[in-house]
Amino acid sequence: MNIALLGYGKMGKVIEEIALERGHQITFKSGRNTTTIDLSNVDVAIDFSIPDAAVNNISACLHQNTPVISGTTGWLDHYQDIVDLCEKTNGAFIYSSNFSVGVNVFFELNKHLAKMMRQLKQYNVSIEEIHHTQKLDAPSGTAITLAEGIIENSENTSWQLDNTKEDNQIPILAKRIENVPGTHHINYSSTVDTIEIKHTAHNRNGFGLGAVVAAEWLIGKKGIYSMNDVLGL
Repeated sequence: MNIALLGYGKMGKVIEEIALERGHQITFKSGRNTTTIDLSNVDVAIDFSIPDAAVNNISACLHQNTPVISGTTGWLDHYQDIVDLCEKTNGAFIYSSNFSVGVNVFFELNKHLAKMMRQLKQYNVSIEEIHHTQKLDAPSGTAITLAEGIIENSENTSWQLDNTKEDNQIPILAKRIENVPGTHHINYSSTVDTIEIKHTAHNRNGFGLGAVVAAEWLIGKKGIYSMNDVLGL
């Protein structure tokens, strides 16, 4: 299939390498200085850009009847606008805060653990995420998804970006360290012990492969999907 890469930073280059290995072609690339998105020779678009560009990129795809997946985080205040546009144009769209197969399994494990811990009031939950220093948003989209999974399955009602703990609030500690692809800890701590689950990315290849697999899956479909749909979770 012919793929457009919207955003050609480190992740874009990883996705390009994996797509070519899987027999696909990259027929369009856009970067910071791109002014026109031409998808006339494109089967599917993959957006790993920056928060300020994501909405325009995704909108351009939907207006040009091109299925699009996006792994860009930090733009979700406009998510409902994109959903409405996708429905209006009868388009196809997948957003995920993380396309890694392992992380999506981790999302489901996190929800299950939250259900188990719901009645154990002696434990306080917190999240820690570590990413490379070039990451523009904090907390990470993955950490937010993890927090939302806990909120859905517990008495917690919100999250907060710091290491303090208020009633029914999940503290998220965000660290930025050079050359760290991504690490996420879920920590349940009491006065007698700690329960912890953790996902550590060794490189960006897992994110890139998941994005290409999602793009392959989306071809020929209409509607709004998630990685749970792609992976059958």
